[in-house]
Amino acid sequence: MASLVKYIIQKYRLYKDDLLWEDEVVLEALRRLPPHLVEERNFRIIRATQLDVEHKILPKEQWTKWEEDVEYLTPYVEEVRRERAERAKWDAE
Repeated sequence: MASLVKYIIQKYRLYKDDLLWEDEVVLEALRRLPPHLVEERNFRIIRATQLDVEHKILPKEQWTKWEEDVEYLTPYVEEVRRERAERAKWDAE
């Protein structure tokens, strides 16, 4: 399964963070993300969707290399989770 996800990420030039499930935490993290990163993410997702619809993949030289895969959203997600946990702790007291 992991190798399939890796292949999908590579052939469509996505980042791992592009595939995060958009629950309440991720949506809040996306809201906090700088606008240019949101635009880049949206572009990658739209391009990947278009390629998939056309049954195409990018040329191999354009695939995402693992060293290029940046966790641009993960720090924001972790921050939102910490804040929610702290809020829950305060509410419990």
